[in-house]
Amino acid sequence: MRPYLSCARHLMRLLAALLCATLAACASTAPASLPPIFNDSDFAPAAAIDASQVFAVDETMRQYLRTEVRREAHNKNDRAALYDALYDKSRLKLEYDAAMTRNARETFAARQGNCLSLVIMTAALAHELGLQVRYQEVLGEESWSRSGETYFVAGHVNLVLGQRLGDNPNNYDAKGLMVIDFLPSGDVAGYRTREISEATVLAMYMNNRAAETMSEGRLDQAYWWARAALLQDPSFSGAYNTLGVIQFRHGDLAQARRTLDHALLRAPDNTVLLSNLAQALEASGLPDQALPLRRRLLALQPQPPFHYFNLGKAAMQRNDYVQATQLFSREIARDPYYHEFHFWLAQAYARLGQLEQARKQLELAMSNSTTRSDHGLYAAKLQRLRAVTTH
Repeated sequence: MRPYLSCARHLMRLLAALLCATLAACASTAPASLPPIFNDSDFAPAAAIDASQVFAVDETMRQYLRTEVRREAHNKNDRAALYDALYDKSRLKLEYDAAMTRNARETFAARQGNCLSLVIMTAALAHELGLQVRYQEVLGEESWSRSGETYFVAGHVNLVLGQRLGDNPNNYDAKGLMVIDFLPSGDVAGYRTREISEATVLAMYMNNRAAETMSEGRLDQAYWWARAALLQDPSFSGAYNTLGVIQFRHGDLAQARRTLDHALLRAPDNTVLLSNLAQALEASGLPDQALPLRRRLLALQPQPPFHYFNLGKAAMQRNDYVQATQLFSREIARDPYYHEFHFWLAQAYARLGQLEQARKQLELAMSNSTTRSDHGLYAAKLQRLRAVTTH
């Protein structure tokens, strides 16, 4: 089981491919380092975006630090006390939920969030304690998910805390750095990491919000989130992709092509960008220009994520449940932690009358679910299946 996964959420495929967005208010002029990719006049004004609110703490959080963390720090230090407060399930009682990306205060109030939300909340508390905070992207730790016809790829971020030495705010214990990670340690052991700035983390937060609001059909708000992400960190390539997808869905095809083409120049082997730009060109009536991208994409990714899953669903529609179980199993072999693969395999087994196998797959779907709603759905189906098998 891998309970903490969906961190920097990159929207991909369908005609979509996003990452995690950044902050920054809707400034009237873009920095010189950004290409001319914005089309503000085509989008209605939306709620203002205030970057300072992402890591902001409130009095409830300060009270928690005073009563629960600093009290423990008498026997340890602030860093160790914060670590214990986060990991002791009898205290803060944090839960993983990937339904939306929350800021620090929202995550603390809800006691739940996705990986990025939990990182932001932890960093905000650490800042309040005067701890040094560094952020790391875990390289190679990606997983796929989908919402309707939109596909997402999720990466992972953790943070490193340093203990201050004495009264000098710039003097930290370099030998006593502590990694805070919301994945079990075994799941990230051996992975390479890359240090990223807090501006990039802000960009990830805002890009997530762009992806989430876009999925809800709120394209105007999504545009401003993605725009803010790029203003916060113009080097954050995922936000270019997010912006291009939003422009595509808004019907601004020429602008979408321009944005995605710029992003592809920065990352020519990025399969998400290749797929999205090809779709934008095809939708613009330019299939000849899309063809080289399709060929490149096929060479880089002969079987894209969800390939066997989609074939399995087609087999289910043909009532070929034996082949469906084989195809779903092949997809699970590539990504054993995605709940929906197990759910569909459970359905195929149930159609074949293999109820014990169906039960096992439903249990895996439930244990790997990333939202409360999905967990509840699978729990209810599992309860009904158990009722059938016990009679």
